[in-house]
Amino acid sequence: MRLLVVSQYFWPENFRINDLVAEFVRRGHQVTVLTGVPNYPDGKVFPAYRNAPEMFARYEGAEVVRVPMSARGKGGIRLMLNFATFAISASVLGLWKLRGRDFDAVLAYEPSPITVGVPAVALRAVKRAPLAFWVLDLWPETLEAIGVVRSPFILRSVGRLVSFIYKRCDLILAQSKSFVPQIRKYAGESARVEYFPSWAEMLFDVEQAVAAPEVQVQAESFDVMFAGNIGDAQDFPAILAAAEILKEHRTIRWLIVGDGRMAQWVTDEIQRRGLQKCVHMLGRHPVERMSSFFKHADALLVSLKNEPIFSMTIPGKLQSYLAAGVPVLAMLNGEGADVVKKAAAGLTCNAGDHKELAKSVLDLSRKSAEERKAMGANGLALSASEFERGSLINRLEGWLQSLSFPASATKKQSEAR
Repeated sequence: MRLLVVSQYFWPENFRINDLVAEFVRRGHQVTVLTGVPNYPDGKVFPAYRNAPEMFARYEGAEVVRVPMSARGKGGIRLMLNFATFAISASVLGLWKLRGRDFDAVLAYEPSPITVGVPAVALRAVKRAPLAFWVLDLWPETLEAIGVVRSPFILRSVGRLVSFIYKRCDLILAQSKSFVPQIRKYAGESARVEYFPSWAEMLFDVEQAVAAPEVQVQAESFDVMFAGNIGDAQDFPAILAAAEILKEHRTIRWLIVGDGRMAQWVTDEIQRRGLQKCVHMLGRHPVERMSSFFKHADALLVSLKNEPIFSMTIPGKLQSYLAAGVPVLAMLNGEGADVVKKAAAGLTCNAGDHKELAKSVLDLSRKSAEERKAMGANGLALSASEFERGSLINRLEGWLQSLSFPASATKKQSEAR
């Protein structure tokens, strides 16, 4: 299968699409990736890429076609410019760079923004190849939930763009079951929408990992680790409020691995609230090293703000947490929390409830090692049964092939006439 992947983000940026592309190549498919210039999450073009862009033209056997775009920079205006320039550049220059090339299917990856759908739809039309669109973030609702856009007019306009894109997809993939009706609201009831969650990368063998030297070992500490994007949606005000409540419990530490738009605010707040001894910022590290950090964790924390749209979301890190075999602390509402509860893989509390989060941390710290080990094992079992990487990619491969074969046949018939 000749597969074109359209994604604003790609290696060396850390996103799950990297793993998917590598796996499709291993399975014998010819994969081309249309993407932008690596600049996430710092908002600056990666120095290694700036110095030698030719070194980033292939990834695990896939060809990588890059188009120029504005880096994210700082602030909302720069971010909107980043979204818009990729959409325009990929639609115009991307088409030109891919001229004369045929594809059996197009797969668009949308962790955010929805504007990645613009070049994907254009390529579907020009290449006459079916389009599968993987929705990991719901627009325009997420924009409203995190306060990036408040204008009803702009939100309605974004909604019309979402509808335009969804109605031109041959298959829409929903990262949670709760996403399905929300997608149908914009795509129409006749749209083909399939539940397709994320998986844990193959890299989370915590048992075999060597503990990260960046974490200072402290005797008898109970370490709560957050790993991933430090953004508005993750509700760090509530996390820090919980840390303040437990400030006098000297054995409890909060270890934050990652980076994002709120990272500097979190650093400043740690100082202002006097949390330097219990909250530690460990910076951004490659996904390949997460197992070594998880080795220190007694619990893995996942959180999202108390907004209706986030209750429909299964945070992508949750699958990685479950696969690590470490108890999960979830400050979430809805489907993400249900996953943890049903599996008995940890403790949950309502989104935004910092008092209950503090209580859950204390409760978990007072459980026996055997009880916590059982929770981790439950998470691992759920990961194997519901979010197993090979099975999920098999499912996606089958869908793409079923889309591409009729399209290829039609194209050949048309050419024969």
